[in-house]
Amino acid sequence: MSNRLIIAIDGPSASGKGTLARRLAAHFGLPHLDTGLLYRAVGLKSHQTGRTPIETAANLQTSDLANPELRTDSAGQQASKVAAIPEVRDKLLNLQRKFAHQPSGAVLDGRDIGTVICPDAPVKLFVTASPEARAERRYRELRERGGNTIKPRVLAEMAERDRRDSERAAAPLVAAPDAFLLDTSDMDADAAFAAALAFIERKGFRSSGP
Repeated sequence: MSNRLIIAIDGPSASGKGTLARRLAAHFGLPHLDTGLLYRAVGLKSHQTGRTPIETAANLQTSDLANPELRTDSAGQQASKVAAIPEVRDKLLNLQRKFAHQPSGAVLDGRDIGTVICPDAPVKLFVTASPEARAERRYRELRERGGNTIKPRVLAEMAERDRRDSERAAAPLVAAPDAFLLDTSDMDADAAFAAALAFIERKGFRSSGP
């Protein structure tokens, strides 16, 4: 087995994959990339500059990922739209693969990591949750940020985004055949981390830290 640990985490929005990815990266001392930020940055920057998403993706800089506006719900909706454009995905493919195949390994989370970006990753997780649980999480997150929204609207927007992500022709949101399915509907962050860590350790990988 290779010593390089690449952890590919996929799943829909508000499933808990981002929180899990950050915790696993910290635990194993690995760099982490939230690939959804790439598409959020393309969508937002394209909207703001008037350039096409393909042009924007071709000129995207890592510094663009520091924009706090990328965490807004509107940026997420923009991301889902531009992510359906095959040429945009092609422009961002090498950047993601280069990040994943660093000597140290890496943790990447998104929607096509285990199927397209890193099909050879030794560890693949597909994190999901019921639509109701995910909508509740997103609703609380938006309220904590001072957003003014209602749960039915959050649920409807999430359902529409799920439909776009799952039905798009380019790299649709699906679990890799060898991915570990982690349903977090009734889990808190600690339980999800423990379940994922147990799976990774069964694959033969352990933290070298304390």
